[in-house]
Amino acid sequence: MSRSPGDGRARCAAVWLVLTAVPAGAQSVAEHAVVKAYAAHVHARYTACVELAGNLRTRIEQFLDAPDAERLDEARSAWLAAREVYGTTEVFRFYEGPIDNRRDGVETWLNAWPVDEAFIDRVEGAPARGIIQDTERFPNLSGALLTLANERGGEANICIGWHAIEFLLWGQDLFDDGPGRRPFTDYVMGEDVDAPRRRQMLDVTSALLLEHLRQLAAAWAPDADNYRRGFEQAAPRDSLQKILTGMVVLSGFEMAGERLAVAYETQGQEDEHSCFSDNTHRDFVANQRGVVAVWCGAGDRPGFRTFARGRAPEAAAEIDRLVAASLAAVEAIPAPFDQAVQGDDNAPGRQAILEAIEALEVQAEALAALGLELGYRIPLKPSGV
Repeated sequence: MSRSPGDGRARCAAVWLVLTAVPAGAQSVAEHAVVKAYAAHVHARYTACVELAGNLRTRIEQFLDAPDAERLDEARSAWLAAREVYGTTEVFRFYEGPIDNRRDGVETWLNAWPVDEAFIDRVEGAPARGIIQDTERFPNLSGALLTLANERGGEANICIGWHAIEFLLWGQDLFDDGPGRRPFTDYVMGEDVDAPRRRQMLDVTSALLLEHLRQLAAAWAPDADNYRRGFEQAAPRDSLQKILTGMVVLSGFEMAGERLAVAYETQGQEDEHSCFSDNTHRDFVANQRGVVAVWCGAGDRPGFRTFARGRAPEAAAEIDRLVAASLAAVEAIPAPFDQAVQGDDNAPGRQAILEAIEALEVQAEALAALGLELGYRIPLKPSGV
């Protein structure tokens, strides 16, 4: 019997919340502890991103100094390592925080997708269309100019961030058995007519990535006049609502919907998150591990469930089960994702993807139901969508 990605929603009615009375003082202490632990966790994650993006930057500089296959592979490995940690930070979005607020949020400069490769460079079927070839409109590939060009004229017109760098390192993925195979000679002076500008673009985009991640780490640094100070000094209820919103919207709207259900329906590679490197399956795992860390706590830091257990112990226990089940479900999606999504609905890869969609939907709905019981207004999708 076939199922659709939305079938899992019917199960949210099974999540019943039982409130228990706790002393107001104890509740307040728990709220403050969770808020402070979350802020410390966010800073630690973004600090790790900065360190790994710095390593990526170094590897790219080394590659550009003397391009060869080995140094290109080292740069690719550094991208994958940095990407793994960044994926765990996606749960810090969706509440107008430093990464995605309307005034100076940097998310669209970091992680926007899907990418129209032809907007950046010559590709199969479009040999002279990209920014790299367009010396008239883009005479100098500066960071300021590329930042202004990003998403200009269309949401797929991405030229900076993780996925622009990914394309510059791997090239188009035209293969069923692996990722893109851009040759290192694309960056060798004299070997390729576009090498000078392609080198410049890779250099600039990697520098911008590091700059934007440093901005996020600074916004969450301790003992500073920054976003973190306001987050910790606000009414705990307001900050807890933001924490829960990040988990709900990432789980349901973003992961189950935008990143999995769309690709499930279209079976198109262009709807795959990290399509050039064939790293999409790891994106899902990292995203869910980010949810697990915020819910359960990271290291000795308490998670949201520490507070929830005092107010809704049965719901908290059920969510414990659901976040573990969702992690197992996304880990079970076979790689590469662009092949797993193919075939009819009985294909093993598509069944695994559908199970992950349903698990994430139920997780989102259980978290949202918890929010309602706690008296929060939890959106199910980002504002403006």
